[in-house]
Amino acid sequence: MTRIAFRFCVVYFGLYFLLATQSLVLLLGVLRRVIGGDVTRWGALSVTDPVTGWVGRTFFGVDAVLHRDSGSGDQAAVWVLAFCVLVVAVVATAVWTALDRRTSYPRLRAWFVLFLRLCVGAQMLSYGLAKLIPTQMPGPTLTQLLQPYGDLSPSSVLWLQVGSSPPYGMALGAVEVVAGLLLFVPRTALLGAVVSVLSMAQVFLSNMTFDIGVKLLSFHLLLAGLVLLATYLPRLGDVLVRQRGCAPLTQPALFTSDRGNRVAAWLQVALGLYIAVGGGWTHWTVWNEQYGPDSPKSELYGIWEVQDFTVDGQPVPPLTTDTFRWQKLIFDDPQDATYQRMNGELVPVRADFRPGAQLELTAPAGTTGGIAASRKTDGRPPFATLSVERPDPDRLSLHGTLHGRPVTIGLERVDPNSFTLRSRGFHWVQDYPYYR
Repeated sequence: MTRIAFRFCVVYFGLYFLLATQSLVLLLGVLRRVIGGDVTRWGALSVTDPVTGWVGRTFFGVDAVLHRDSGSGDQAAVWVLAFCVLVVAVVATAVWTALDRRTSYPRLRAWFVLFLRLCVGAQMLSYGLAKLIPTQMPGPTLTQLLQPYGDLSPSSVLWLQVGSSPPYGMALGAVEVVAGLLLFVPRTALLGAVVSVLSMAQVFLSNMTFDIGVKLLSFHLLLAGLVLLATYLPRLGDVLVRQRGCAPLTQPALFTSDRGNRVAAWLQVALGLYIAVGGGWTHWTVWNEQYGPDSPKSELYGIWEVQDFTVDGQPVPPLTTDTFRWQKLIFDDPQDATYQRMNGELVPVRADFRPGAQLELTAPAGTTGGIAASRKTDGRPPFATLSVERPDPDRLSLHGTLHGRPVTIGLERVDPNSFTLRSRGFHWVQDYPYYR
């Protein structure tokens, strides 16, 4: 049974990490930029559409084609591919068992363990660096500060919870980075597998309970860590539970010569450092470009509250039943804006600043609400053309047309630190818990 399980793991995890993950692409480090495109984002998944599409339609009645514009790793195409890999692994294991009568595979085991260590280590470093340098889970945007908690999806709640406390997110990332680095060093690989299993157990639990679209990958990373620990569990039990001595916990040798194994060990360490340094540099660049203090922001960056709203020369009172009047206008990214209707609905739009202090607002294609504005407008004409006047840094005046009607809008800036989420801070002493 042990040999059958080993054969199955070799086929299943070999195919899964080759086809359904970015592991091999991640091992290229900064050279990924040379490849680019779908290969960098989706690995071999970008070329398995014909297979997953046919299997999905034939056996499951779904169109299992990869959506390349999606960030979800739990798409139907990925699940169908995992099913295909499972079927192939079962068949291959049966044929292998029927034809091969060998009782052990020392060299194959050594190379399979190395393959699994590198794949899991690369994934741990990738996700860990994205948290350690906060690019995966940034803090809430200005628009998200206004979004009612009850309108958030469970995944958004988790994302914003981690992003609202950068030290917490960085600590989670540091654990994953340490696990990844330990896996690249043969002498510490076992400790790296233990840390990876503990870390991935927490990640998988979060993905399952908050409906995050990386359930399949996190589950396989957890399983792969357990496979790496499988042969050591009895001896770990002796040390940790029975308090007995045990033989040294060494990694299986790749070569018969000591020199070859030493060279291989140093190459693994060098590869881990190369991926860590390259990945760190990439995420640091992304953070500076998109989230850092010098990242591009709108000319009118901020939350602006409407004080006066005049249509056709007549002032419009702030009634919650009014579907035309605005309550707030938010500028965040250079080409994005969001206006808030009187009923609280947040509507994302494209914002273009033209010469002569002119602002054009255009409804993105296919957007009916929410906060994820698309910058694609499919050539739609702007629904608002406004002249911008700014008497002082905290006041704004807009004049022009809105849906074909002349409007004048007076706005005042809202201090972002007026939101408790941003101003509460940290307190050692709390006589009463603060939950408001």
